[in-house]
Amino acid sequence: MTGGEDALWTSLPVPALLLDAHDRIVHVNPAGEGFLMTSSKAVAGTPVWDKIMVDAPLEDAFERARTNDAPLFVNDVDVGTGDRAPLHCNLQIAPFSGKPGHMLLLISPRELEGRVTQGQSVKSAAKSAIGMAEMLAHEIKNPLAGITGAAQLLSMNLEPQDLELTDLIVSESRRIVGLLEQVEQFGNVSKPKLAAVNVHDVLDRARRSAILGVAADMTIIEDYDPSLPMALGDSDQLLQVIQNLLKNAAQAAGKGGGVIRLHTYYEQSLRVRRGTGGGQALPLQIEVIDDGPGLPPDIAGDIFDPFVSGRENGTGLGLALAAKIISDHDGWISVSSVPGRTVFRISLPRAPEDMAAQTEEQG
Repeated sequence: MTGGEDALWTSLPVPALLLDAHDRIVHVNPAGEGFLMTSSKAVAGTPVWDKIMVDAPLEDAFERARTNDAPLFVNDVDVGTGDRAPLHCNLQIAPFSGKPGHMLLLISPRELEGRVTQGQSVKSAAKSAIGMAEMLAHEIKNPLAGITGAAQLLSMNLEPQDLELTDLIVSESRRIVGLLEQVEQFGNVSKPKLAAVNVHDVLDRARRSAILGVAADMTIIEDYDPSLPMALGDSDQLLQVIQNLLKNAAQAAGKGGGVIRLHTYYEQSLRVRRGTGGGQALPLQIEVIDDGPGLPPDIAGDIFDPFVSGRENGTGLGLALAAKIISDHDGWISVSSVPGRTVFRISLPRAPEDMAAQTEEQG
């Protein structure tokens, strides 16, 4: 490519692959490297269908586009790479001018559409939960304290065989108070204190805590990109989110245990447009991947809403709180789940260079 063509190729905001007459990869742009999670040099000469899996037969359509020298559009297909969960995408295929037989493949993930909507609904749901928490705390917690105290006084004059009833009143009252305190936590989470954060430090803290507690039966694998730059975030709040995701993965696996993979990578092409019209780059990716049974299909689309849970005794507040925290970071959290592979993905902004440099000097 010429200098101008190379600059245009590098600037494309969506993954793009240049293929030769035999559907082998010639070149991949930076956004495509992020999508494939490998370098252009590493996949050069590889058949494209060995690296990209599409849930639709494209070989014949590809050949027709090449023969007719005409573009091809394929909408609403799942595209995977083998190293990540499939994403819902639109594909654009077109002959590459000046190189007979060569084709250009553009991949446009549609995942962001749902994630933008989800981000707005999370904030709305969180506000509703906060208002409800204030009402519940005032109207229910105080009477519950009275009920608990009365049951304890009654138990002092009961025969041993009747104590079971008062013990039940006390334990259930305390359980309800605990639930209300979790709901109140929505309103108590302060705005994040943004600073340059090494996400690998956060992941390591969460991992060490998990293997000594909730994930003692799990195998946790670290799959980090060592070149990942600093994120812009609140390390304590991000730690809370990761700990919650690890806890959920461990509880889903059950006593038999399983494998959790902590994966980080840089995706240059991930940029979202806010309702105000501004754009936000979210290139830093954190994935918590487990091999458990997956999310129940009937709640998978609402898993970040308050009081939606896949566990019998779950409160449905942990993931809603995690989504609120990430939303307050101007980031995104999403999930893809099939039996044997559930991926929670957090996308965060990069810390400004001067802030990152100052943090490294202080460290």
